[in-house]
Amino acid sequence: MSHLSIEASTPLCLLQDAGRFGVRHLGVTQGGALDWRSMSWANWLLSNELDATVVEITLGGFTVVAEDDCVLALAGADLGAQVDGEALAPWRSFRLNKGQRLQFTRPLLGARAYLAAPGGFEAPKVLGSSATVVREELGGLDGMGRALATGAQLSYRGSSLLLLRELPEEHRPDFNVGLPLDVVLGAQIGEFSGQSLFDAFNSFWTLDSRADRMGIRLLGTALHYQGKPMISEGIPLGAVQVPPDGQPIVLLNDRQTIGGYPRLGALTPLALARLAQCLPGTKVRLRPVVQDVAHREQVEYLRRFSSH
Repeated sequence: MSHLSIEASTPLCLLQDAGRFGVRHLGVTQGGALDWRSMSWANWLLSNELDATVVEITLGGFTVVAEDDCVLALAGADLGAQVDGEALAPWRSFRLNKGQRLQFTRPLLGARAYLAAPGGFEAPKVLGSSATVVREELGGLDGMGRALATGAQLSYRGSSLLLLRELPEEHRPDFNVGLPLDVVLGAQIGEFSGQSLFDAFNSFWTLDSRADRMGIRLLGTALHYQGKPMISEGIPLGAVQVPPDGQPIVLLNDRQTIGGYPRLGALTPLALARLAQCLPGTKVRLRPVVQDVAHREQVEYLRRFSSH
């Protein structure tokens, strides 16, 4: 078994995988990597299972020291990663020799980077997943939902005798914030005023600083729901809820499992991955799509992992 020692960390540095499934009826949320594309590519670079456990590093502030010679992979945001002071770009696997230091400094492009190790990082499976959900005290290094802390060790069992790989430029996710975020329209869409529907899909929304792994608030023209009060119902990943103040909230992986606010719909998985890389203050637009189109685009994207 090989090890990395954590020399610096923040509450936003977490072990993640694809998340927990089949447990929402118990009130347990999904968890998992917010940018599933970058997590999957990080694992792909090492020929891991695409959902192997990785480190999700948000905004930087994370440093590890290699206790053994190793090969790791980095994908997602450019957080100013450096190996002993030399810049390291994402979307590639790389060697880290014993004693070398890997440091993530600050966001240069995007918000979340994903660090993968051969075979995935070791962590107990809680309800089938090692994904860290701090609020529910599930997952992580000890299974208790704690963020990665200074002084802890990351371990993995996979081989470090791997050829280095780099993801071709044409397959790297586009972090262009000018692209619209696709929304599959929801059951309450007809209960909003016509003006609100126009505003929802023809205006810019600003990402609020009040954001975490549960959800991101969108600031803009208030939307008006005209329907009857709702009974709480299940909340899908990416749901765009509209509370009484009319400011939408996009619900993310650590969301509650039920809610009673009306919804415009839900962001597609591809749109959610792009949203996860947007910093507070970013301006975004929403674009309505039908489910068949969203499903086809998702299937086409997933084929990329097996065709290269």
